[in-house]
Amino acid sequence: MSQTHANSEPHSEPNLRPKLMLIDGNSITYRAFFALPPLSNSQGQFTNAVYGFTQMLLKVLQTEHPTHVAVAFDAGKQTFRHRVYDEYKGTRQKTPSELSEQFPLVREVLEAFEIPALEVPEYEADDIIGTLATNAEAKGYEVLVVSGDKDLLQLVTNQVNAILTRKGVTDVERYTPESVFERYELTPRQIIDLKGLMGDNSDNIPGVPGVGEKTAIKLLKEFGSVEAVLSHIDDVSGNKLKERLRENEDKALMSKQLATIFCEVPINVAVDALTYSGQLTPKVLTVFRKLGFKSLVDKISREIDFSTNPSTVVDGKGGETKGVDEDTASATQETGVSSGDGTLTTKPAPQTPYQLIATKMELEQLWRQLRGEVGVIPVCDGADYHTANLEGFAIGTKSACYYVSFDGELETTDVKPLWSKDFEKTVFDLKSLVVLLDAHGQTLTPDGHWFDVLVSSYLLNPSDGELTLQNLLERELHRNVPQCNWDAVGDVEKKSQVASWLLELKHHINAGLREQELDDLFYKVELPLEFVLANMEVLGFRVNSERLKGIGGELQKQLEHLTEQIYQHAGMEFNINSPKQLGEVLFEKLGLPAMKKTKTGYSTSADVLEKLAPYHDIVADILQFRQLGKLQSTYVEGLLKVIRPETDRVHTRFHQALTATGRLSSSEPNLQNIPIRMEEGRKLRLAFEPTYQDWVILSADYSQVELRILAHLSGDEALVQAFRNDEDIHTSTAATVFGVAPEEVTSLMRRQAKAVNFGIVYGISDYGLSQNLNITRAEAARFIEDYFSKFPGVANYMKEIVEGARKTGYVTTLLNRRRYLPDIHSRNFNLRSFAERTAMNTPIQGTAADIIKLAMVRIDQALRESDLQARMLLQVHDELIFECPQTEVEELEALVHEKMENALTLSVPLKVDVHVGRTWYEAK
Repeated sequence: MSQTHANSEPHSEPNLRPKLMLIDGNSITYRAFFALPPLSNSQGQFTNAVYGFTQMLLKVLQTEHPTHVAVAFDAGKQTFRHRVYDEYKGTRQKTPSELSEQFPLVREVLEAFEIPALEVPEYEADDIIGTLATNAEAKGYEVLVVSGDKDLLQLVTNQVNAILTRKGVTDVERYTPESVFERYELTPRQIIDLKGLMGDNSDNIPGVPGVGEKTAIKLLKEFGSVEAVLSHIDDVSGNKLKERLRENEDKALMSKQLATIFCEVPINVAVDALTYSGQLTPKVLTVFRKLGFKSLVDKISREIDFSTNPSTVVDGKGGETKGVDEDTASATQETGVSSGDGTLTTKPAPQTPYQLIATKMELEQLWRQLRGEVGVIPVCDGADYHTANLEGFAIGTKSACYYVSFDGELETTDVKPLWSKDFEKTVFDLKSLVVLLDAHGQTLTPDGHWFDVLVSSYLLNPSDGELTLQNLLERELHRNVPQCNWDAVGDVEKKSQVASWLLELKHHINAGLREQELDDLFYKVELPLEFVLANMEVLGFRVNSERLKGIGGELQKQLEHLTEQIYQHAGMEFNINSPKQLGEVLFEKLGLPAMKKTKTGYSTSADVLEKLAPYHDIVADILQFRQLGKLQSTYVEGLLKVIRPETDRVHTRFHQALTATGRLSSSEPNLQNIPIRMEEGRKLRLAFEPTYQDWVILSADYSQVELRILAHLSGDEALVQAFRNDEDIHTSTAATVFGVAPEEVTSLMRRQAKAVNFGIVYGISDYGLSQNLNITRAEAARFIEDYFSKFPGVANYMKEIVEGARKTGYVTTLLNRRRYLPDIHSRNFNLRSFAERTAMNTPIQGTAADIIKLAMVRIDQALRESDLQARMLLQVHDELIFECPQTEVEELEALVHEKMENALTLSVPLKVDVHVGRTWYEAK
């Protein structure tokens, strides 16, 4: 049995009754997975189930204030109940890998909360909960059981209440003996008898065939129990019902036995040991950051105390970790840049002499004093580096630190000597600094001797997610960083001290880059790319707001027309945006088959509506109404809000150090996510136009770059030859898998082949493919198996890359970008399986990211060295967008083809499709 103990004392008042909360880990996690849409973090791990579980956990902890907490899990598929009935739970489908891989993440969350996770072989979570609830009740505890499973209502007493999820995950209902009776007209213990008579399809408990809930309740109200019903069959009304009861006496008794929660599980933990302090620790924040729960990070950050100094740290050999810095220790071990003997120890924060620089004379003296390496931190009055006012610079050397203040006679131009080749400058987030200084009239260039600790650290630990200077210093140098408001003026002496630490951080990270052979990737690709991205951010993309408003007007007309059609289909007017009202119309008034429930009643999610489309014309209209409504609110209205009036442009932010694969992402606005599968979505690109009337937009898009990389890495003859022959790869794949000539490939065959082609790249499972193609999991599994049999080189590559990852602990791209896989040797099947899929797809996805980044750097350099006026505007996954005069199109097209198609030499040709138009829409 696995278990974790919290060491803190109960946080209740001395005279208050202790309260034990018992959570059904399996039930809540399952419900969260199917209630929430697919979510994933920067590492590509699915997180919707663990996110829903965490939301529930936070809610019940904050509303119920328990003094003791535990979460129970099923230990395995086989339980003592299978000895009673072999087919117990036999009808359940195999758990999707997208769900099973999240259970270890749920346990990580619980460990961070210092909440025990309990399991006992051959027993279910219900049995553990029942045993602990019974023990706690005997000791005078108040007990709360949290689950989505109504079976647990049998445990309810005056001292034991149940909190059951009602719809979704966080909408719950509390059950007392009175409310159980109100709902079922039965006592809690009679819930067992109810299951004995009616059975339970989800657990494959047979019950008495033909006896449903209403009949079972009627019998129990009259006779009291299964045994009493069976001993008074002659008194039961209805000959058919009597016959069924007589024929299925054994099934009824067995079903009651299966449904009965066993409350004497041999648990090796006492109730009193399950104490919960109620205090969140930095571990929680660490786990939330890893999982990508940004909203939860923001929510709880203010509740966590970071003032405690770190104490001892693990020795890298499995020794004990003490103090709040243990997550720092483990994170640093994963970087591969710890001290030579593997020992990680905390260091006292050095305090260097500080000086305020406020006059030109003081600044001139500073320039004479400074030599070589300096750390630089801008001090601004806001977090938005595009618009913030620059108030000064914190500058640090190994022996001193300074603050150059612009609150007086000094101006930003006075620090221009700092940007020369005379100084080797270390900063955090170079791209932001370039953008910030551009707004203040200064242009920084790549040849100015730069080092960025943000992007370089990201290369060492690409799975870390979003980094801050504070957590980077704490993790890499074990430095207790002083509390500063980094987005506001003030704390300048503290910030200057931190600027001096940047140099130590640089050498620490640089050693890691050399050790992992990442020097070329950093200095030749990532570092120069920062200047490319900064220039793209500064330039922005012109948006014709009047045209965008016109597109919005057209969308509004379509929405109004759809609204009338939906009302006609429904025979009434209602709020189409209300899931509750929509559910009532679809499932009660129109009688469509209901598939699942949500917080407000019937589920009207997109996946449900898509399955209902064949039943009624209203469904297609509702789906289109939602899609057009999202285009209107998110993109038309959203874009109008972020167009800068002084430039008529949007200035998206590019994130270079965020995704685990190396891909760029963007925000404010996210121009990479404009939906283009719908024509109405593509039309949004009509509003994006070049700066000048006689200019055009040029789009250059890599053609199937990830599949070409897969062909190169795998060396599969069929795949390589198809690309060398410039065949339609999806048609070619379909012809190979289905054993037909290319001209005999149907559109359905090609669609299935396309789904598998791209699915293989992303490590798709049979569950994922079945959802994409709306086929059974068995059919999807056969399709994947057929694919690998026809493309053995791909199958061998997948096998060999996993074997290599097991030996080294990581995988690399063709440019040596590294991704560590600490779970590749995990004994936990789900963690190990996720690591194996990551090993398969990261070299492909990461190499694609490397290729387009390399192309961007080379194109930017070529444009700067040429006489062309053309400018790079945007990167969208495998596509680059430019603007140029009409007269430069031919020359720019040739330059782009040459640089993109020769960015990296593969065994198959890289192919780029180029399109030109007056708008982004016309150029694609």
